[in-house]
Amino acid sequence: MTHQEISELLKQRFPDAILEIKTTNVIDPFVKVSQPMWKEIALFLRNDPAMQFDFLMCLSGVDYGKGALGVVYNIYSMTQKHKVNVKIDVPADSPEIPSVADVWPTANWHEREAYDLIGIRFSGHPDPRRILMPYDWEGHPLRKDYQVPEFYHGMKVKY
Repeated sequence: MTHQEISELLKQRFPDAILEIKTTNVIDPFVKVSQPMWKEIALFLRNDPAMQFDFLMCLSGVDYGKGALGVVYNIYSMTQKHKVNVKIDVPADSPEIPSVADVWPTANWHEREAYDLIGIRFSGHPDPRRILMPYDWEGHPLRKDYQVPEFYHGMKVKY
């Protein structure tokens, strides 16, 4: 299936949850979906016989600036040999998205990384511990408004 066909099928199945489809004049075409419907859409992408998206290639947390955060999912079907990019936007003051670690096990570590570095919480995640930063680190270092602390446990933080 082409990205356009995948997008149209999603639009038919989830008419109120598909917020934007961009398939032309972009390097990576994408479908933007609403945050509350993400888990249901993810299960459809994995389980539908025409879709069979069985491989989460990457999950990236993004800080768009001006109080907007998001997650980009790059998903591939090993059986059907097609891919889709899914974007979900969330406000920086309440950044939460349903976890898909039970849909694609690879999401487990990717979601932990997105929380650690950007601060997006994944509700229902089986192990939400920090993965890259120390457990007591304050803040999320890839946010655009992040201020590097001068000291950490009495040690000077060089930047």
